[in-house]
Amino acid sequence: MSVIYDDDAFYKVADFIYREIREDQIPYFESEDVCYSNIKHYLEKNNGDVNATIYDLLIVKSESSVISVSGLSTQDTAGYFKRLASKYKRFNSGTLSGG
Repeated sequence: MSVIYDDDAFYKVADFIYREIREDQIPYFESEDVCYSNIKHYLEKNNGDVNATIYDLLIVKSESSVISVSGLSTQDTAGYFKRLASKYKRFNSGTLSGG
């Protein structure tokens, strides 16, 4: 199922998601275009659920978080992104039926 947004609505939602996944502070995607393409993909995958989209993108960002350049390495930020993602995780609050 595809979620339909007009361009203005999509960019408002995408800008919000972009900020929530801290892409401006700690870039993961190679360009803004790639980031917005991923946002669109995950919005469609999650049927327009913004919180689920943020969760998925933060989990993606937590997968590879050490950067090495010219012998210098950055700190592992996987835990940081997983903590952020936990704010958006849905929990099943259903009732289990007994035997």
